[in-house]
Amino acid sequence: MKRKAEKQQTAAPVSAFAARKARQQQAQIVTAPKAEPEVQPAAEPPSKRPRRSLEVDQPVETISPEPRGPRTRSSKKQDAPPPAGNVKERQVKAVKKQQEESQTAELEEESEEEESKGNATEDVHEMSENEVASVAGDADGFESPAETPAELQNFPLSKSRINKKDIVYADDSTLCVRIKEKMNLVLVGQYDLWVKRGIVSVMGAKLHPSSQVYRVYAPSTHSLPVIKCVAGVDGEAEVEIKSCSSGLSCLRDLSPLYQRIWNGQNTAADKLTLKGASQDSRRTFSVLYTSADDTLKRHLRPLHLDRKWSASMKALSMRQGKLRVLVCGPKASGKSTFSRYLLNHVLSPAPDTENGFVNTDGVAFLDLDPGQPEFAPMGQVYLAHLRTPFFGPPFAHPSLDNPRDGQIVRAHHIGSTSPKEDPDHYALAVMDLLSQYRSLLSQYPQCPLIVNYPGWIFGQGLEVATWLIQCLGLSDVVYMSEKGPTEVVDPLSFAANKAQVPLTILPSQPTDFVSRSSAQLRSMQIQSYFHNSQPTDLSNPLWQEEPLSRTRPLAVDYAGSKQGILGIMVLGSQISPDMLREVLEGAIVGVTAVESPSAIIGEVSAQDSLEEEEEEEEEEDDDDENDSDPEHVNMNANEQIGSGTTTSFETNGVIRTKEGLPYLFVGSGSCTPLDPKASNCLGLALVRSVNVTSQKIELSTPIPSTRLRDAIERGHQLVLVRGQLDNPNWSISEEYHAARAAERRYQESIAEAKQGGDLQKIDKANPNQTLSMLRERIRRASNVPWMTVVEDNSRRQREAAARREKSLWKLRKKAYPGSESETDW
Repeated sequence: MKRKAEKQQTAAPVSAFAARKARQQQAQIVTAPKAEPEVQPAAEPPSKRPRRSLEVDQPVETISPEPRGPRTRSSKKQDAPPPAGNVKERQVKAVKKQQEESQTAELEEESEEEESKGNATEDVHEMSENEVASVAGDADGFESPAETPAELQNFPLSKSRINKKDIVYADDSTLCVRIKEKMNLVLVGQYDLWVKRGIVSVMGAKLHPSSQVYRVYAPSTHSLPVIKCVAGVDGEAEVEIKSCSSGLSCLRDLSPLYQRIWNGQNTAADKLTLKGASQDSRRTFSVLYTSADDTLKRHLRPLHLDRKWSASMKALSMRQGKLRVLVCGPKASGKSTFSRYLLNHVLSPAPDTENGFVNTDGVAFLDLDPGQPEFAPMGQVYLAHLRTPFFGPPFAHPSLDNPRDGQIVRAHHIGSTSPKEDPDHYALAVMDLLSQYRSLLSQYPQCPLIVNYPGWIFGQGLEVATWLIQCLGLSDVVYMSEKGPTEVVDPLSFAANKAQVPLTILPSQPTDFVSRSSAQLRSMQIQSYFHNSQPTDLSNPLWQEEPLSRTRPLAVDYAGSKQGILGIMVLGSQISPDMLREVLEGAIVGVTAVESPSAIIGEVSAQDSLEEEEEEEEEEDDDDENDSDPEHVNMNANEQIGSGTTTSFETNGVIRTKEGLPYLFVGSGSCTPLDPKASNCLGLALVRSVNVTSQKIELSTPIPSTRLRDAIERGHQLVLVRGQLDNPNWSISEEYHAARAAERRYQESIAEAKQGGDLQKIDKANPNQTLSMLRERIRRASNVPWMTVVEDNSRRQREAAARREKSLWKLRKKAYPGSESETDW
């Protein structure tokens, strides 16, 4: 039979080239080296991530199972027992077995190394190899969890599982557990963390046992914080996790962007710790072992740092009070994450560190990114003085109004999410903030400085960055990309060498999956800002769940004897005075305190030129004196302003519109921004309406009344600055979403009453009448300008809506290359 098979094989027509190639392949198989991948494609090493959760009782890794190659004719021969005397096949089998053993040994070594460092960058690389739809490096993209395969949902989160012996005590709102050293827990939701024993690390901060309780916000929009035991008593740390009520989760009734970002139904760990409690008990947080435990089936990832990041943070923190670091890099490279972690690491309230240094002067945080600021709404650059670490994304702390945690020393309204719109004004604002930091050092000499630079690192942005390196007196420069480009790294290296400042280049660590785009995160942050408040008797902020349309506005006189504002400015484009009211209503403006008339750039020079012309006219007409000449009246008024004998801020640049609005137009073609040396932004406000009859502007603003009162008592004047920020579309639809949420809650209560058999409660409620009232509220809320509610999303309706949009006139914000302009409804 063997000879017959050989004759059949040789009978096939084979070219000389194919025969020579076949002989070469057989020779390579026999003498193949150990690391030759072409020997057997099916011997590709399996995914390394299952090794990370060896302590888990059940397998949690289903992302990339071990690949299997196609079965060919040669592979079938190898699977069968080889005949006696076939030396070549035995050699091939021995080589393959040796390769598999060596690959398994290498795999175990690599998995042990990753177990110790928890590198998240490797995870992103592995996912790209498995053809996962990754948006790494493009944080502006949007990807829904439903658009990805189901097997990608299972991702290891916690390294330890909670057993009965690990639970100290638990009830329907509190969970106290023990965490072993080098183990961690991952939770989703919001909670208060109290460290009772041992030392744990959370988002870069090392928390020691104390009486202080820290508020942690862990939404699914960002990587989840990891509670890791660094050191413990008898090898264990003890922490108490308690539910909290901040009102931030109530914003889901006002915007769909806040929906499905907190914890869902109780997980397996929650059910274990809630034994003995009522069946409907539910905390504001949930413990997750893997992403498959999430009842909402979202892409959840833990927030691990690259090993180089951790080493760099440790080295930077050793500089103590002399730390002056600039964090820069391209877009979506992890600059904000690194700055937040470094800030928490430096602010860790350790009673005694290794070098004996205790930070009592806080940390100065200079945020120069107006597009994604950390502690302020978009469109601002600011200098903040912080004293305690912060645990959560930017929309969880949109402002600083509690002096115990930190405060904003000075801020400037740029009026845009990018410095590209007006680089000169941006540079002036940065220079003023640097001078404010030098003044802060006189009071707090051991106050480190962390500078968060935006992704504007090309062209003029690179010039500003190199200028900061040369004049700021930095101790370190951190660049967040190992891929260059060289046209950016070389000038930064040259500037750092010239200033004798070390330059550290770290790998970027982007997020592999994002559920919100940059524009959506900005909308979430500014909506959180307008609903945020800081009660004086509470240490944590609160959020109001009512729409802004139902809150009481702040009425400010814009004309008359009780005029409360000096004027209104429009940045970026020239607006006709007749169009000022239309541009102002429904827009977000910056409330800026003008400290002196010199803040209006160009006004002093205009006054000087006017005085010179009038002096020349006086010299020519010395004998002709006319006290009733209006030019003389204007001259006297200008002299009073220039000499400072009066505190009036009335300037020649104010143009009164037909409604009486004070249009502060100073410049040629467009308004010149205020001088940062003599102005300070107090916050943002939403212009609800302009009442021409009473000459009042109705504003909705979260600025504390104490700050406004303090500015007025100092003799400052207020100016409203209209920039090019994103349109507040979220404020238009708040009432509609709130009405839909009210109807949904009422229907759920009726369904629960029917299920419970409480028919008497249903009869008293008169559900038909209540539902009709709620639906009428929805109808009224949907009939507002600039918003169209589409109930039928069929093709015919979409085509009709497209035809209507073509016939409508829309006002869009000015877009720069690479920006995301949110379209209207």
